[in-house]
Amino acid sequence: MSKGKLAKFADMETYECVFQYPYSVVSDVPFDMRGHWREQYFHNDNPIVLELGCGKGEYTVELAQLHPEINFIGVDIKGARMWTGATQAIREGLKNVAFLRTNIEIIDRFFAEDEVQEIWLTFSDPQMKNPRKRLTSTFFLNRYRKFLTDGGIIHLKTDSNFLFTYTTYVIERNRLPLLYSTTDLYGSVCCDSVAAQGNSATEIKEAASIQTYYESMWLARGLNIKYLKFQLPRTGTLEEPDIEIELDDYRSYHRTKRSSLDKTK
Repeated sequence: MSKGKLAKFADMETYECVFQYPYSVVSDVPFDMRGHWREQYFHNDNPIVLELGCGKGEYTVELAQLHPEINFIGVDIKGARMWTGATQAIREGLKNVAFLRTNIEIIDRFFAEDEVQEIWLTFSDPQMKNPRKRLTSTFFLNRYRKFLTDGGIIHLKTDSNFLFTYTTYVIERNRLPLLYSTTDLYGSVCCDSVAAQGNSATEIKEAASIQTYYESMWLARGLNIKYLKFQLPRTGTLEEPDIEIELDDYRSYHRTKRSSLDKTK
């Protein structure tokens, strides 16, 4: 039987790799490590990559295992889920991984300009009814710009047709450099489109090599996994796409969509 939430939260308080700053306390407790993650925690000059909405943290941990030369930080507000990845990182002695429990709406309070090189968005809630809450909306992209290097990379891995389509329109509307796009990541690994778009086949295969718990469920259910990789320049005004998009006919593995609408912007 898995440990209860209270026990997991108690564990997290003792984990050196976990930093807990939910919205309710962050305004009263300044984050002194902002701009100093490398020197004060990682003790190296390696690049920093974030996974926003990391859930259980297994993707963050596996990325850290694959790339000991890169520092990874998983971010989520659900501490009981994050416990799984944090515990695994400690057991395996991974020094290039950390976890930050906070609201992603205030993510820019924890990182200084040019401190982060890449962002992974893995199976984010598509937020079909609320554009402002989508992690690829201009609301969030403008926050990422405050700490992401100029032209830093954003990866989106999703089962949601809605979120994939919406993000594609955001990229097109704002002329963001698109590095790779596929509606079938696992099918693309076996075809020539990777090389045709000038991407590293190894990198795309790596995106397909790590599967979260829910991703494996969606694959078993026959859902295609979509993947986007694009750059975020620091300059220029970002605009939301003004176009209607068909809603997904599911919300997650066990739920139906929340809205009776067929489309939304």
